[in-house]
Amino acid sequence: MNKEILTVVELVSNEKSIPRKKIFEALEIAIATATKKKYNQDIDVRVNINQKTGDFDTFRRWLVVERVVQPTLEITLEAARFEDSDVELGHYIECQIRSIQFDRIATQTAKQVIFQKVREAERDVVVQQFSKKNGEILSGTVKKISKDSVIFEVGHNAEAMIVKEKMLPREIFRINDRIKGVLQEIRRDISRGPQLIVDRTSDKMLTELFRMEVPEIYERIVEIKVVVRDPGIRSKIAVFTNDKRVDPVGACVGIRGSRVQAVSNELCGERIDVILWNENLTQFTINAMAPAEVSSIIVDEERYTVDVTVEEKNLAQAIGRNGQNVKLASKLLKDHQDDDRWELNIMTDKGISHKNQNFEKNLNISKNPIN
Repeated sequence: MNKEILTVVELVSNEKSIPRKKIFEALEIAIATATKKKYNQDIDVRVNINQKTGDFDTFRRWLVVERVVQPTLEITLEAARFEDSDVELGHYIECQIRSIQFDRIATQTAKQVIFQKVREAERDVVVQQFSKKNGEILSGTVKKISKDSVIFEVGHNAEAMIVKEKMLPREIFRINDRIKGVLQEIRRDISRGPQLIVDRTSDKMLTELFRMEVPEIYERIVEIKVVVRDPGIRSKIAVFTNDKRVDPVGACVGIRGSRVQAVSNELCGERIDVILWNENLTQFTINAMAPAEVSSIIVDEERYTVDVTVEEKNLAQAIGRNGQNVKLASKLLKDHQDDDRWELNIMTDKGISHKNQNFEKNLNISKNPIN
């Protein structure tokens, strides 16, 4: 019995949470690699380990081909059938050879291959565990901080990374801080570094935070119809329900604003307007302009424009700081219509009056009747 091999398998399997079968496969490849180095030849070697005893057998093999190009690796079909009359093209002919003793060089080679295969197995495990969590929120503890990214542990021997471009403006993380982000991508083809890439700036981040915070959304009583964001600054979310007993806006805001405030706190104080979805474009635009009050609204479906009038005292609120309110309301309008051609125009009562005067002047209407 080869106790050393069995010990290695148990230790690695328990420490890395990798199935024993995977470890045995890695060991077989490792021993085969060490064998080829020992013989110092370009040969193909297969190793079979008895998973109960740890003992192993070693075989040299040749691929059966029509025409031999690499004599140390290939054999013709005609020659192969002297060994096995049932062999076909693409099969292998094998003969058992003496298994190597693990001297220093063989052991070192085996270790390198084992570590490589273990890393590959670990990455396979990560892919399996997180493949169904794409678009969901991952949370963990910050492990490493660099100039361009933050790496955090998310459990199951997995790490996630968020690059600077996917962080909110001005947010700063420290080692051991708790962090959340939406799983955006799972990288399968990288040799090192985190495979899980997360994002804190996407609309999905806001949606998932509300799903975690608001039971009515989690239970699908309230539906999130549209989300638009200026990440870390301001956002608007339109909600709807078919249950007349439920106030969808109130459910999302919570008692004394507790629910929406919890979401805002996670996003560095991002201001969040929760509005009611309406199929009617006019009413939805009025809702989208909140908290600003709308005096009147004109929808021109031929020109794809919506002209919103507000009182002079409400103009600053309607536009918002750096134009945020009107910009987000405009995005909601385009999402509502599923058409980027739509434009939202804001003007005051005085502005619309001046516009009408110019319109009449351009018509060049004469006070005297035409004879």
